[in-house]
Amino acid sequence: MDQIFDKLQAVVDRYDELNELISDPEVIADSQKFTKLSKEEGELRETVATFNQYKKISKQLSDDEAMLEGKIDDDDLESMVKDEISDYKDQKEKLEEKLKVLLLPKDPNDDKNIIMEIHGAAGGDEASLFAADLFNMYTKYAEKQGWKVEIVDETDTEVGGFKEIVLMINGDKVYSKLKYENGAHRVQRIPVTESAGRVHTSTATVGVMPEQEDVDIDIDPKDIRVDVYRSSGAGGQHINKTSSAVRMTHIPTGIVVAMQDERSQQQNRVKAMRILKNRVYDYYSQKEQSQYDAKRKSAIGTGDRSERIRTYNYPQNRVTDHRIGLTLNKLDKIMNGDLDEIIDALIVSDQAKKLENLTNEQA
Repeated sequence: MDQIFDKLQAVVDRYDELNELISDPEVIADSQKFTKLSKEEGELRETVATFNQYKKISKQLSDDEAMLEGKIDDDDLESMVKDEISDYKDQKEKLEEKLKVLLLPKDPNDDKNIIMEIHGAAGGDEASLFAADLFNMYTKYAEKQGWKVEIVDETDTEVGGFKEIVLMINGDKVYSKLKYENGAHRVQRIPVTESAGRVHTSTATVGVMPEQEDVDIDIDPKDIRVDVYRSSGAGGQHINKTSSAVRMTHIPTGIVVAMQDERSQQQNRVKAMRILKNRVYDYYSQKEQSQYDAKRKSAIGTGDRSERIRTYNYPQNRVTDHRIGLTLNKLDKIMNGDLDEIIDALIVSDQAKKLENLTNEQA
């Protein structure tokens, strides 16, 4: 624990420094700097409070052990002290584990909003219907979290599903929870179009990208092809008469963004460019940065969309997350947006893997 104590003391020192800084009139006058420092102070607050609690419990434990080493004439008092020692040891052990987790390197994207892409994959119409079910599941989960969901682009099918749907989800720490949804999702059920009642297997893929507010990537305008066309969405005669929809293609990567949900072509251009920059940034991040790839190969898998991460079995009302071996017989509730149990288990598994790696590095 010596190395951990050194790190914790450094956190406490920085926390004290931040509290002094955000009380400085010059810093208060600089709203941008004040906001940045206040956010950092808030991120350290739980760690400092937990460390203070740990030191308090350690002192109480030490005092009780010293008392027990001396002579206690009262049997009831001795029994009470022994019970307190046992309780304090349990609390100390739990606080040690919590502190280790709090000291793990933070994912810099955890606080960010996301762009989510859901594609119907193998299985034709049934895959597109499952993509729509996943969209509904994530929308309901987002509502329970108090997040805002905005449809950016969609390509529907005649049976009422989606060949592709792209969402922006805004809220508190969205990426920290939904980053684990990257991958291939498999469904096993009897399709509504299946007259013989046989169970079919289909898949849909989910991609999750953190939204980079100021994307650090320059895209040469010559590498972008822009097409404008009439929107096919709701909106009446205004949309049908004007070419307000925009399709942008990044020629080097083949990435395409279509936008038609805004009334004006200019609004759709701005929004399309915002999404395009994020997609291109994500594409190059995954392709060129070996550190990025290594980071994704954790307990929760590589994040590759071709990797099968979860199976939804309707006949048995069962969901299995293959990365952590978790099986829950509550598919109906999960499809209604009750994802907390799965996501919490994935977070714990990811933290355990990082703790193991950290321990191995220190050994």
